[in-house]
Amino acid sequence: MFEKISQHEQVVFCNDPASGLKAIIAIHNTTLGPALGGCRMRPYKSTDEALEDVLRLSRGMTYKCAGADVDFGGGKSVIIGDPTTDKSPALFRAFGQFVDSLNGRFYTGTDMGTTPSDFVHALKETACIVGVPDEYGGSGDSSVPTAQGVIYGLRATLKTLLETEDLSAMSYSIQGLGKVGFKVAEQLIAAGARVYVTDINPQAQKSLVERAELLPGSVEVVEGNEIYGVDADIFVPCALGGVVNDETIDRLKVKAVVGSANNQLLEDKHGIYLQQKGILYGPDYIVNAGGLIQVADELYGPNKARVLNQTKAIYDSLLEIYKQSREQDLSTMEAANRFCEDRINQRRKRNSFFSHQQRPKWAVRH
Repeated sequence: MFEKISQHEQVVFCNDPASGLKAIIAIHNTTLGPALGGCRMRPYKSTDEALEDVLRLSRGMTYKCAGADVDFGGGKSVIIGDPTTDKSPALFRAFGQFVDSLNGRFYTGTDMGTTPSDFVHALKETACIVGVPDEYGGSGDSSVPTAQGVIYGLRATLKTLLETEDLSAMSYSIQGLGKVGFKVAEQLIAAGARVYVTDINPQAQKSLVERAELLPGSVEVVEGNEIYGVDADIFVPCALGGVVNDETIDRLKVKAVVGSANNQLLEDKHGIYLQQKGILYGPDYIVNAGGLIQVADELYGPNKARVLNQTKAIYDSLLEIYKQSREQDLSTMEAANRFCEDRINQRRKRNSFFSHQQRPKWAVRH
């Protein structure tokens, strides 16, 4: 574990007995700017399990920020506790105090197990919070740019496979109809595409079927794990991570995998397996960066039109990664990692955020 910690710039253990807060903040790399990453709340079985998670997630955020071309580095935080029973205003205010003690090195907001309203309390203690509701100066629902980023990723994939950006040129199997998956499915159907969908929520499926009746495309609902064997062109995972693994790769009949779910590959080796099978993979942290782009932009003052315009970078980045993968005979995941590492190294001497005696105006929101 020490070897993994030593790859990070800073790891902070936060303990506040009065509120019951037990949390960990991990700052992986601030070459491109202050660290940015959400706060996850889970009933981890041990501190070691929580530490393992936050170290992995914060490293991923370094690559995600580099891939999205935002002026932030990678960080993440986790709160050890049950989000259904252990939340309180005092807990999040205590967490906000720990974030503030880092003096602008780390910005955070909602993630799995936390909501924007939770961080309204943290906002009372620190300005280093993003993703709060509109009425508190935030930028609102991040699923909109995330879904738009997936659409840009699909267009880049179509361009690579077929030399077209016409979304109706292929069919799609979509796993998960949450905030992002539903929007992606709706846009594809509106473009005239055929989609196959599955979700654990029958109402979400019903709502999409009803919506599709008014659109030029079509939708077919399939049950659970049957989604892996659907004879579609592109698999679009928008739910859980780890869904591309030894078992599912053998079942996939698609030409590509491009979706919004985090950590879609169970292990990095599965990116190589996809390549060997001739399936083009759009690395998840490139494709799903729309939400990150929004919360990063929020610190300059919320502007929805500007955010949606910036998500177009996902299209260009993915095209370049596909190109590097072909030319260098790498899996697309390996090419994406190298793409982001090159960007970090190129800008290592250009980012002077911490050398400024005064913090930029966006770093102090109130």
